[in-house]
Amino acid sequence: MASKILPVKGTREFYPEQMALRNFIYENARAASQAFGYQEWDGPFIESLELYAAKSGEELVKKQAFTFTDRGGDLVTLRPELTPSLARMIAARQGELVFPLRWWSFGPFWRYEQPQKGRSREFFQWNVDLIGANSPEADAELIAVAVTFLRSVGLTPQRTRILVNDRRLMNAQFEALGIPPEQRMDVLTLIDRRSKMDPAKWEAYALEIGLTPDQVKHLKELLIDESLWKTSPELTRLFDALEALSVRDYVAFDPNITRGLLYYTGTVFEGFDVSGSVQRAILGGGRYDNLLADVGGQPLPACGFAMGDVVIGIILQEAGLAPAFIPSPAPILVTMFDDDHCLHTLRLSSELRTAGLKVITYPEPARLPKQFKFADRLKIQLALTIGPDEIAQGVVAIKDLRSGEQTHVPRAEVVHAVRTLLNRS
Repeated sequence: MASKILPVKGTREFYPEQMALRNFIYENARAASQAFGYQEWDGPFIESLELYAAKSGEELVKKQAFTFTDRGGDLVTLRPELTPSLARMIAARQGELVFPLRWWSFGPFWRYEQPQKGRSREFFQWNVDLIGANSPEADAELIAVAVTFLRSVGLTPQRTRILVNDRRLMNAQFEALGIPPEQRMDVLTLIDRRSKMDPAKWEAYALEIGLTPDQVKHLKELLIDESLWKTSPELTRLFDALEALSVRDYVAFDPNITRGLLYYTGTVFEGFDVSGSVQRAILGGGRYDNLLADVGGQPLPACGFAMGDVVIGIILQEAGLAPAFIPSPAPILVTMFDDDHCLHTLRLSSELRTAGLKVITYPEPARLPKQFKFADRLKIQLALTIGPDEIAQGVVAIKDLRSGEQTHVPRAEVVHAVRTLLNRS
């Protein structure tokens, strides 16, 4: 017996049950995006590593990207994120596009991480971006799109929360603490790691990157100040806009939110599942006003966010919010009586499909009980039979598999009869 070939570590297999959940996430993401007028787009799955090298941070490029040399000798990578591709594509056609530009995408990404629950090396991601608007109200719109999705799948403010900060506010605080500009990215990384490290080790790390004990003391005080946002004109306007957009109940300020990527310049936010003892990240984003110029375009303000499908899928399943799996998208089976009458079966199936109904045709003659059992396992509602007796009488036998009742209807009235029976469910 040949040995089984296992899937590549960290990849995912989508059986119909898993595909249904992925499609549920996609459909609600699409609906939320389109509700605010965003257009769907996508970029290449393989990119030059150079695109990410100076934009996304050393950890992503050196540790997480799936990089390889292609047959032409170029160093490329499976895309670990989409924002640099977005910036490059907009820069290439900047004079032709209509701004402010609203784009969204849902597609596959790859990161070389240690596979575990909630994290795989292959994942799908929803990306939403607003390009060409430089206002807290634009940032609020992005957050409102995210909240619209959370609401649509049944997640409440008690279960999910979006935490917001602003790098401009944090830079002003760093300035007051005497932290020089060249050290601030290290401090943002320090803050980003705070919830993941033992407090003593975190303080030791703070000293390692060059902070003084006094700076560490004041930084810790800063990171528990929940009213700090009121000193920021941008965040004050942001929260007013969120109130006007009727999503304020999902959003709170948190000075610990920094986002690890280099290109963020202003508002940053992350969405979390807050129902358990450990918060799980659902989505994240922010303002990135310099990225277009960095890839050769004219400077344009921009903001956006991304949400992976893995964690949100787990949360929906745990909360009982994932849709019930329906084994077959077709509620009708047309049985195959025998070889001599199979064309009647095919004609009837075609007629029903032409009328807009979804139909499975049994692919070969078999005992009717076997075909009914097949239909029952797929949760099919109606089984239609057109054998020699039905043909002679000009009727079709319709068995309602939900109730077990069987009726005969005239051949010319079968579409109407089927629709009537389906509408009773």
